[in-house]
Amino acid sequence: MDSHYEQIRLDRILSQQALERLDDCGFLIIPGPVSGQEFSGLADAYDKAMAEASGPDFKVSSATTRMSDLVSFHSAFEAVFLFPPLLQACSHIIGEPFKLSSFLARTLRAHTPAQELHADLPRSSGDAPLFGFILMIDQFMPGNGATRFAPRSHVWPDVPAERVFDVRAKYPGETLGCGNPGTMILFNAAIWHGHTANITSRPRRSIQGYFVRRNVTQGFDFRSRLPDQARLHMSTRALYLLDLDER
Repeated sequence: MDSHYEQIRLDRILSQQALERLDDCGFLIIPGPVSGQEFSGLADAYDKAMAEASGPDFKVSSATTRMSDLVSFHSAFEAVFLFPPLLQACSHIIGEPFKLSSFLARTLRAHTPAQELHADLPRSSGDAPLFGFILMIDQFMPGNGATRFAPRSHVWPDVPAERVFDVRAKYPGETLGCGNPGTMILFNAAIWHGHTANITSRPRRSIQGYFVRRNVTQGFDFRSRLPDQARLHMSTRALYLLDLDER
């Protein structure tokens, strides 16, 4: 028996109504794990990590800047993937023991176009279900690249490229995931989604990640990549979720 998973299953923070909305729409917006001075410290740690990052885990694309090895930089980030409502939602959707697959800082730069509407993992994939989350470091709003979702598309048999002529265009019925700094979006990664255009002169920061079943290969190999020093202070639950516990 997986005692860590059983304990997560016993946590009852999200209401039944919230879980039903997650099932129905495919995403849920909730208050995040930290606020006030603690959130300011998290945002400062984010900026420091992005400023100091280099090497293969630091990538600058045409629209975003990403840093994949976020857990190694500061213990403050653990509060994000340990957030009990997030873990409850993972347990609800994945339905069996799970682990963190990826955890990264992602800054959408100013004056960037909309992302293509896409599904991170089709529900027909052998690795499904995949469960995602986004923590807003900056406010998500129309105009600065808020993530858009096509409600209920997580149960559709196809992906956007098979149905939509222009995957960057506004999709009928799409909903924007807007919120203040510190807000978290939980979503079934089979849902059609993508960031909108950031037409402002300021970047929009977020922390995001994904959980997978424990028998699925992680997107980021924490076991071989995370320094021993970073593991020393971690709780047993953190080590479990990163797949760093003793086997």
